[in-house]
Amino acid sequence: MIDKYYDDLLNIKTEGEQKGFNASFHYHRYEATPYNALEQLFQQYLISCDDRVVDFGCGKGRLNFYLNNKFDATVVGIEMNEKYYNEAVENKENYLMKKRMSEDKILFYCCLAEDYSIEPSDNRFYFFNPFSIQIFRSIINNILISVEQSKREIEIILYYSSDDYIYFLENQTAFELKQEVILPDVYKQNPNERFLIYRLAY
Repeated sequence: MIDKYYDDLLNIKTEGEQKGFNASFHYHRYEATPYNALEQLFQQYLISCDDRVVDFGCGKGRLNFYLNNKFDATVVGIEMNEKYYNEAVENKENYLMKKRMSEDKILFYCCLAEDYSIEPSDNRFYFFNPFSIQIFRSIINNILISVEQSKREIEIILYYSSDDYIYFLENQTAFELKQEVILPDVYKQNPNERFLIYRLAY
């Protein structure tokens, strides 16, 4: 019920999950982060209106619209699946009809995640276990190169993260765990039901 409530509130359609599998084993099936999980995360972890949040594997854009509505943050969605990208763009049109604002604060790109060019203003990065560790490594590399060119505070938000992601960040990068947000209703049955926030240490 909560998913329908928020979709109606934001004037978008993001329910459902991918049927079948992607052609490449490097990319995982699409599934939107549950709204009740987002509620619990953003009660404890705040985004500011000055942040620019990039969601890798954004699907139909649920996180993007939720964050823009709640914090007035600029949000960028990266989606390789053309069907989901088109649905995200349609959702943006419907969202903007209800919420009068600059359309520049919500951006969608149809491309492979590793091909997205990190902008100097991108400073928060969201991953709901969207692809293999090889692609994740490549994106983190892109982020670090961007930081060398334009120094800024960087944080990474992982939901339902694979052990490979965690091991890589903690043992092969300068990212440090800043915060863990556990979803108490489901964590006991499934320890993946949590958010991990990593900050780049200088």
